[in-house]
Amino acid sequence: MSKFSNYTEGNIVETTLRGAAFPVPAKTYVALFTADPTDANVTANEVGVGAWPAYARKDAANGGAIATGWSANADGVSSNAQVITWAANNGASTVTVTHIGIYDALTGGNLLYHSPLVSSKSLLVGDVLSFGIGAISVTIA
Repeated sequence: MSKFSNYTEGNIVETTLRGAAFPVPAKTYVALFTADPTDANVTANEVGVGAWPAYARKDAANGGAIATGWSANADGVSSNAQVITWAANNGASTVTVTHIGIYDALTGGNLLYHSPLVSSKSLLVGDVLSFGIGAISVTIA
């Protein structure tokens, strides 16, 4: 995952070229999308509770400190350090997830990064989606 949102791009420029403080989130949350959220953060593409009532963004640190959710930077790469698992799809039909994003809030908030999945995942009713440790990588290149 290496696509910055407009929010992140703007903060990098303001921090590195204008001396502004980069806003540091207290937590990061992984979100699922049915289409590309784009750099502009098209939240209408996030999985909705109408389609999947139990859906909610997942705290990457699973309740721990923000740093416990991600590996230490290694040459511009950090990966999830915790297993990230969503509740089973309890909607009325299949939900197809095509993209993921990382936010600074459980709801609303700012999209930090986003990326398409290597392959989309169609979740039938009752299916669970989980990313093992190291499955989500943020690469700054």
